[in-house]
Amino acid sequence: MNSLSDNALMIKVKEGDLHTLGLLYERHKKKLFGFFYNLGNNPSISEDLVQNVFYRMLKYKDSFASDGQFGAWMFRVARNVNYDHHQKASKRGFSEEKNIENVNYAMEDPINETQNKKDNSLLLRKALAQLSEEKRQLLVLCKFQGLKFSELAQVLDISEGAAKVRVHRALKELKSVFVQLEKQ
Repeated sequence: MNSLSDNALMIKVKEGDLHTLGLLYERHKKKLFGFFYNLGNNPSISEDLVQNVFYRMLKYKDSFASDGQFGAWMFRVARNVNYDHHQKASKRGFSEEKNIENVNYAMEDPINETQNKKDNSLLLRKALAQLSEEKRQLLVLCKFQGLKFSELAQVLDISEGAAKVRVHRALKELKSVFVQLEKQ
């Protein structure tokens, strides 16, 4: 069962074999946690949101297209969960402090990083925090989660060309903000 693709496992879930959702959970919980955490959610909320994604995947299992890509569908569900969470929080008057500056994007051991890399990493996190939620999601999905443009297009329900344009624009704005912060 572990050798089955994500699509095959989700098809089994659609057919009623619900325990296979546990395998999908084990395969993707860290990736989803990173997605929510990189968007500026605290670890506790990120864990809750991961659980909500799998709950919704089970609830809306029939919306999974057998010929589609599981990863794109999963991140579409995750984006909706994130959006709904923040909508509910704002309706309750609960202002959740998104502290994207504390998110650790470093890919290397921090002990071995030079001070220059640390400074650039901090500037990058500050620049990301200044982007709109949509642009931050685009960059997290594309650059940190490694989604291909075709998968990103499925998540956003747009053409692949439009996905490339949006990522390019988000990167351009990120670069502009980064340069402004660097001058300060």
